[in-house]
Amino acid sequence: MAVVDVQNINGEKVSQIDLADDIFNIPVKSSALHEVTTMQLACRRSGSASVKHRSDVKGSTRKLFRQKGTGRARRGDIKSPLLRGGGVIFGPDPRSYYYKVPKKLKSLALKMALSSKFQGNSLFVIDKIEFERIKTKEFLKVLDALNMKNALIITDKKDENLELSSRNVPGVKVLRSEGLNVYDILKYENLILLELSIKAIEGRLLK
Repeated sequence: MAVVDVQNINGEKVSQIDLADDIFNIPVKSSALHEVTTMQLACRRSGSASVKHRSDVKGSTRKLFRQKGTGRARRGDIKSPLLRGGGVIFGPDPRSYYYKVPKKLKSLALKMALSSKFQGNSLFVIDKIEFERIKTKEFLKVLDALNMKNALIITDKKDENLELSSRNVPGVKVLRSEGLNVYDILKYENLILLELSIKAIEGRLLK
């Protein structure tokens, strides 16, 4: 079993906890992490880029001048893509970039992301972080005590005081265990797990 020290919000060791090797200490393959991260980023794309084609432009369909006899190039209506203000020929239309990867690959990549943090000594366990009120200054004191500036904090349940106290702090994100994902784990330098969230993570991934 992987063993990690449990600290309090002052950075002092209070106990130790065993982490499941099947989740926090498996071989890491960059190809699996890359595939799942790419999928996540693709699914976040809005795909809203759009242009007006010839049929979408407002204007008359009257032919601007006769086909022959003027000495000029033949011309259709004013909505022609060749004219300024006309439709766009091969511009983008709204589309979805959403796609899926197999569930087993997604679960394996999440385990690998957690393992990469443990093996890189970037995974920390805190017994609890509790605030009586929403106060960013109190949250910054905790980060200073832990000597961290860039971290992803995983909680076991909704904690409005913690979430709102941290939302204006750059380089920090608070996420509930059910929302844990590969991209956010890899994005932040450190991973902080509240002690109670570990059971929720193991219950999700040990199936």
